[in-house]
Amino acid sequence: MAVRVTYTYKKQAKEINFAYDKHHDIHEAIAAAEGVDLTSYHMMEQQVAMTSKGSAAVRDFRDKEFARMGFRDIYYIKDDPKNK
Repeated sequence: MAVRVTYTYKKQAKEINFAYDKHHDIHEAIAAAEGVDLTSYHMMEQQVAMTSKGSAAVRDFRDKEFARMGFRDIYYIKDDPKNK
């Protein structure tokens, strides 16, 4: 099933193709599409994961960091092959 991702970056709506064989998750895919370096983000994400007891802290950190970077309204759009 083809998957597309829609998001807003710096107040401009955009849409990209997404595949798990190229990116770990949709956040990495949109950052790559915009040329955003995630090196420091990944280091901090690992620290949050090691010090927190659950995945909610990691999700909260991810959402806040991507909002700080200028990303908003990140959603999957699943193409339905029956409509084609």
